[in-house]
Amino acid sequence: MAKDKILVIGASGQIGVELTMALRKIYGNANVIASDLREQNPLLQGTGPYVSLDVMNKEMLHVQVIRQNITQIYLLAAILSATGEKNPNLAWNLNMTGLLNVLDIAREEKLHKVYWPSSIAVFGPTSPRQNCPQQTIIEPTTVYGISKYAGEFWCNYYHQRFGVDVRSIRYPGLISYKSAPGGGTTDYSVEIFHEAMEEKKYECFLQEDTYLPMMYMPDAIRGTIELMEAPASKISVRHSYNLSGMSFSPKEIAAAIQKHIPDFTISYKPDYRQHIGHKALMIPWPVTIGVGNRSMI
Repeated sequence: MAKDKILVIGASGQIGVELTMALRKIYGNANVIASDLREQNPLLQGTGPYVSLDVMNKEMLHVQVIRQNITQIYLLAAILSATGEKNPNLAWNLNMTGLLNVLDIAREEKLHKVYWPSSIAVFGPTSPRQNCPQQTIIEPTTVYGISKYAGEFWCNYYHQRFGVDVRSIRYPGLISYKSAPGGGTTDYSVEIFHEAMEEKKYECFLQEDTYLPMMYMPDAIRGTIELMEAPASKISVRHSYNLSGMSFSPKEIAAAIQKHIPDFTISYKPDYRQHIGHKALMIPWPVTIGVGNRSMI
């Protein structure tokens, strides 16, 4: 039986770099095609094939899927919460059009699987703030959250109507060091480490007591791959699974850094992203998913 051929769209982004490398270890370098509008991330250079690809160009995308004999797509290209609030129309158009292009092609070419990430941005101030259940009140307050929630329904629709095996996780904020974050409200949790090492100080765009759910990138990658490797019969949610990690505030992470860099200082200058943080989550949000017999899922 031929191996799956995987296309990772948005491979040069924060998640894409590490997910592409992890998939190449499993499926082989030649069987995982990295793609992005941006230049290839240096960490991916020489590790496998790369193509320049615009997910908004459906015809070009379709040609690549056929040409490369793609059987799985991981769609990671998106405009995130903080960036999306600067240009809501662009964020909506890219996030929705990209997803619908991929779902349409998956239906037409009968792809084996599609992965598309959702986000905790779908939750809003009316959602439960502790032990948030899978099924709950969801009233997003950012265009990013709105597009992700709408996308969840499109994923479920394409599965129910056309049998597309599409799977999804609602990521919390992701902490990584191999690739820069892409414009989310949780980005401070990555920036603060770089600034601590380089400048010994950091000006935070959130208030010191703003709690947001986070996850270490390797855990998110492991959860994603385990979800995608699970038998279809074990997938009971076709919208998007909650996935838990940890929650902390800027003040707490600064204190942890100061244990290693005693002269590190932090100041606070809340901007428009503080409003997003307050609207979304303000205290720890432990959530879990359960679809199979492995620990993460």
